[in-house]
Amino acid sequence: MLQDKRILLILTGGIAAYKGLDLIRRLRERGAAVTPVLTRAAEQFVTPLSVSALAGEKVYRDLFNLTDEAEMGHIQLSRSADLILVAPATADIMAKMAHGRADDLASTLLLATDTSVMVAPAMNVRMWDHPATQRNLAQIKSDGVSVVGPNKGDMACGEHGPGRMSEPMEIVAAVEAYFGLRPLSGKRVLVTSGPTHEPIDPVRYIANRSSGAQGAALGQALADLGAHVVFVTGPAVVPPPIGVEVVAVQTAQEMKGAVNAALPVDAAVFAAAVADWRVEGASAQKLKKVAGDMPKLQFTENPDILAEVAQMDQGRPGLVVGFAAETDDVVAHATAKRARKECDWIVANDVSPETGIMGGTENAVILITDHGADPWPSMSKTDVATQLAARISDALT
Repeated sequence: MLQDKRILLILTGGIAAYKGLDLIRRLRERGAAVTPVLTRAAEQFVTPLSVSALAGEKVYRDLFNLTDEAEMGHIQLSRSADLILVAPATADIMAKMAHGRADDLASTLLLATDTSVMVAPAMNVRMWDHPATQRNLAQIKSDGVSVVGPNKGDMACGEHGPGRMSEPMEIVAAVEAYFGLRPLSGKRVLVTSGPTHEPIDPVRYIANRSSGAQGAALGQALADLGAHVVFVTGPAVVPPPIGVEVVAVQTAQEMKGAVNAALPVDAAVFAAAVADWRVEGASAQKLKKVAGDMPKLQFTENPDILAEVAQMDQGRPGLVVGFAAETDDVVAHATAKRARKECDWIVANDVSPETGIMGGTENAVILITDHGADPWPSMSKTDVATQLAARISDALT
């Protein structure tokens, strides 16, 4: 997707510099040529040798290096790329960019270039929230710099909040979007979302606390990557994504019908919190309260939509992703669910009331694949969606 694109990657000093190694690998996998520049502070976290080995290119480090200047002067280096990417972008480099300082190779390249610049900030939450950083952020944005992230989550310093550098695949997606590349163009993806309402009578129903926020965020993230998204949603609290094909349903049986009608698809993501049971023979009239007489409700099992799609003999999507909302032994239960349903991935989370995840704005998920369990830090549901969409794109392309 990035064939023959030339990326000048500037790594600055922060613990997130280790993600830069994976970022180089991901960019090169997609055909990009990566020329790395390290600040002196970055060398405290990653070595020039490891960066050079992954990039397959010489690492540039010094502003005053006669050999480097003879081979490629810093002015030429700053203008020979299709995009300059700063990841991680510390508070220091952002301040230099905002004020036009040029006291090392990285800042000089950024000041001398006429190439577009993209930054992925990474810093302590207090540094990110500081008025000076926010002023600098506003300034570089007004100068035309693209900004990716940061995410919200746990910090290496032990604090929590915005300031985590975006994940490598999120940055890759932003780079592809910059070049007008939408990696999921031509792909058809099904996403289910929200709760289902199972009627007891015309005015009462069985439901759950799902808001549909995570499914809606995921549908939007996949659409932003170019996918044609069929978004099958129960009666959610949040509005559906923009630019997707919306199919509204109420019950699990209606959702099953809508899912079957949407097939075939390249990938199916089942984020909906489908009710496990429904009332058999729901009353056509409102049940009247009679003192001392409780209504007799007979329950029957709802269809297992995830398992039915994952176990299809013909026309099975290339990737089937389920969600597992658990309150205890999250990894064990979700791993067992993945095996039982025969889906490819399970996105598991702890929805115990004290977590505030169900109906809240944040999520802390564990992605379970055939490689095992990969716990993600707590972050906004939008960030979870962006990261998961990038992983889905990586699997489909």
